Amino acid sequence: MNVELWLTTAVVAITILLWATSLLPEFITALLFFAAAMVFKVAPADTIFSGFASSAFWLVFSGFVLGVAIKKVGLADRLAQKLSRHLTQSWPTMVGGVMLLSYALAFVMPSNMGRIALLVPVIGAMAKQAGIAEGSKGWIGLMLAVGFGTFALSASILPANVPNLVLAGAAENAWHQHLTFMPWLLLHTPVTGWLKGGLITLCIIWLFPARPQPVHVAAVAAPLRRDERRLLVVLLLTLLLWATDSWHGISPAWIGLVAACFCLLPRVGFVNGEAFANGVNFRTCLYVGGILGLAALVVQSGLGQRVGDAVQHFAPLSPQHPWLSFLSLTGITSVLNFVLTANGVPAMYTPMAESLSQASGFSLMTVMMIQVFAYATPLLPYQASPIVVAMGLGKVPAKEGIRFCLIVSGLSMLLLLPLNYLWFSLLGYV
Repeated sequence: MNVELWLTTAVVAITILLWATSLLPEFITALLFFAAAMVFKVAPADTIFSGFASSAFWLVFSGFVLGVAIKKVGLADRLAQKLSRHLTQSWPTMVGGVMLLSYALAFVMPSNMGRIALLVPVIGAMAKQAGIAEGSKGWIGLMLAVGFGTFALSASILPANVPNLVLAGAAENAWHQHLTFMPWLLLHTPVTGWLKGGLITLCIIWLFPARPQPVHVAAVAAPLRRDERRLLVVLLLTLLLWATDSWHGISPAWIGLVAACFCLLPRVGFVNGEAFANGVNFRTCLYVGGILGLAALVVQSGLGQRVGDAVQHFAPLSPQHPWLSFLSLTGITSVLNFVLTANGVPAMYTPMAESLSQASGFSLMTVMMIQVFAYATPLLPYQASPIVVAMGLGKVPAKEGIRFCLIVSGLSMLLLLPLNYLWFSLLGYV
């Protein structure tokens, strides 16, 4: 290793350490990464700042703008409150309804944090109306349903999850692989979406029993206002174009950006300057840009190839044993999740994909897709910041979140991982 590679390794290692330990806010660490990489000249500026040219960055940005618009006009509140009227008939119906609501919103509201910020107060109000007191087992179960339903299930929808976007950006920057909406949905929805959702629902019903009192609302809802109707049309068109991106060839990021621009236009849009400044989380945008720049640096410097070669000496990867290789690659992602958290895993794992592909005999795309199930199955809450946010907003005790996380991850690896392998095999990925 020459001096330049040693400097690159130091910059990457310190950045990852700061993100993993949260010694500094994530966006400050990202800015320090940009500054250190440029001062020490470990790579050209177009590599270090390539994250800001990535489709993943602009999809995160547009997701924030759409989220602000949905909340500002009252459309999301109306939808959530209307659906909640039917969710208090029984405890399984209530938990399953919250999970379905969290999953459904992921199709039209790409921001995990935005969905959690929207759902926690709505679900909390619904719980109190149903006689479930704050801090009770039922309350904790509903808040965990919001957190896990928002984060884990959204991994099956390409634009709805920050780790997905980091993976898409890293795959584009590192290997010129352009991921599209429908193939992603087909590959990950049955296991990571539906079966994982069913498992989480059953675990909540079992671990946090409650007896809600049915809520009957006799009042007739007010008709949709003009702004709500207009925004609903924009969202439906955006969703339609996202779902058909493999036909028209336009990236989901640019579709989202057009929708965001419309929402920001004076007079015809929905978001003014003040709402834009207060609602768009630029800290997260900087963080995503830093992660994508880190991934590009790892590839460009050759560090990813070296790490991948080193991992192969410890992981049993072999083209003759596809199940063992599948299990090993999932294990590698889970180990990285301890250090990097879910948002950072794709930034380190994806640049190693080519060397892992050669060792395992899987295609480059298969190796990249295997990580999704693993980073969507955190062993501890801190590995998934949306879950931590939901626990904080919902006042869920840390020990309850840790216990639930360990149980769900253990059952997922035991029951769902083999099914995920079978589904990959059925689709011809392994």
